[in-house]
Amino acid sequence: MGRFALTGAGYPLVFACTGFTVMFLKRPVVGAITGGQQSTLFTVIYYVLILPIYNLLLLVYGFLFGQFTFFWEFEKRFFRRLFRRH
Repeated sequence: MGRFALTGAGYPLVFACTGFTVMFLKRPVVGAITGGQQSTLFTVIYYVLILPIYNLLLLVYGFLFGQFTFFWEFEKRFFRRLFRRH
């Protein structure tokens, strides 16, 4: 386990840090791509980029807090459900 290992009650901290980071980075990242104008293009780019960025950050914070294995399994389940064929 990592230095900052969490118990099951600490998982919300990882989700909170990830959500805050995505919220904090939203305007600068998408603004750089769209030239700073909030338009329909801004919204489309945001929703296209948010999924991979959020999931990557979730793994990073999971690693930093010593819970990488849990969040890696969480991500695998998430993407299996997202891309399963009916």
